[in-house]
Amino acid sequence: MVDIGFPIISLIIFLPIVGGLLVALVARAGIRVIKIYTLGIALAEMLLATVAYAIILANRAGGSYNFVEGPFPWIPAFPGVDYLVGFDGLSAILIFISSFLTVLVILGSRDLIKERQMLYYSLILIFEGSIMGVFSSLNMIIFYVFWDLVLIPMFFFIGIWGGPRRRYAAIKFFLFTFIGSVFMLLAFILIYLSVTPHSFNITEVAGHIPFSLQVIASVLFFIGFGVKLPVFPFHTWLADAHVEAPAPISVFLAGLLLKMGAYGFIRFNLGLLPEASAQYAWIFISVAIITMFYGAIVALKQTDLKRMIAMTSINHMGFVLLGAFTGGIFGISGAMFQMFNHAVAIGIMFMLSGYLHKISGTRDVNVLKGLKFTSPRAATVLVLGSMAAMGLPIFSLFLSEFMVIVGAIQFDPRFAVVVGIPVITVSYFLWMMRKTVMSTPSAETPRQDISRFVSFTLLLYLVPLVLTLIAPWLVLGMVDSLSQALVNLMGGG
Repeated sequence: MVDIGFPIISLIIFLPIVGGLLVALVARAGIRVIKIYTLGIALAEMLLATVAYAIILANRAGGSYNFVEGPFPWIPAFPGVDYLVGFDGLSAILIFISSFLTVLVILGSRDLIKERQMLYYSLILIFEGSIMGVFSSLNMIIFYVFWDLVLIPMFFFIGIWGGPRRRYAAIKFFLFTFIGSVFMLLAFILIYLSVTPHSFNITEVAGHIPFSLQVIASVLFFIGFGVKLPVFPFHTWLADAHVEAPAPISVFLAGLLLKMGAYGFIRFNLGLLPEASAQYAWIFISVAIITMFYGAIVALKQTDLKRMIAMTSINHMGFVLLGAFTGGIFGISGAMFQMFNHAVAIGIMFMLSGYLHKISGTRDVNVLKGLKFTSPRAATVLVLGSMAAMGLPIFSLFLSEFMVIVGAIQFDPRFAVVVGIPVITVSYFLWMMRKTVMSTPSAETPRQDISRFVSFTLLLYLVPLVLTLIAPWLVLGMVDSLSQALVNLMGGG
């Protein structure tokens, strides 16, 4: 455990939240100052996240909670409702990638968001601080508060800056995710009542939950976290939210919001309910495989580029659920690595879809033809982004999916069926690139390209995927010790 004697986690959580609330104070200076102010806070946040990441990695402390603050009583009438935060390896990689994506979303919003910009940039910072709270909370009630706080800016992102059906998509998103969180809260309350002394602190209840309650809580968590991941059949909100959300917000949706569900499964199902997770792993793995095939097959039928990418996310996140419940270090570490890789690999695709829609007025792959002739920079980014998202071996998504597949086969050789998933994934990406890049331009094809600045900001998404392919220890060195601890909890070797 690392302790630097400085409340770095609280600073990471509350710097963007307070900064977002204070955006109005700089509004009189103009929108340009607001953008610089917001970007400055996001860069400061990324610096803090990088420092925390580097310290944990250097000390090989990913398997324990670091920089712990608390417990500090929050509601005296309810013992165990404390302010308690800390980072382990899983928290650290998600905190870093959240800060990285926030910087890129702010840069990408410059040309894509033109209305009510003061509110928009304020909500970005509030969203960032809230998601940091989710990934660092070690008290279940504090976790729940941040979990639901994330929903508020996302609801407005979709409802205000979304497409023609934005109100429907925003309400559907909010209802699905909020109702799911109620099941999660019920599980927290049951756990609180089952332990003595009563506590919501993860560090105090771990190892003290009876098996019968583990089974009940597993079902409740499956609903609460499954909606967020999302798993089949709780996925129906995702495509609507993505299609209607502005492109930068789709980056948040796929890159960070879905990770909340994956984080919940690993932190709570594996960490607090290890016996039930091991006993009924085959159920979670079966759901994961169904989700993976469903997402991949449905993606094959899409002609809207953004909807296709959304279904791809369902497929990719199925890998996370599969790897997490294999109960082996390959699968669990692969699942965490997949969370990191998917966030940036799919982020570039969503952001590019927004720029393609901006220059062409459409996301229909049957209209976006011959981009290599008319929009060579956009075509180049589209090809590279697709190669990353389909898991080609020049990017680290390949490594994480390979690890999950190996973990699944180690769990049960019959699960070798998942080898077919990447084949389907490659198929629909190749089909999309053939239609949009390798074809002949039509009369409807856009005749303009994205700028060099936009190309540069989009290619930044690929930097972590290249670095962690060359040096996978940058992530695996952070999560392997945590994975081994979870394997031990689940009774593995």
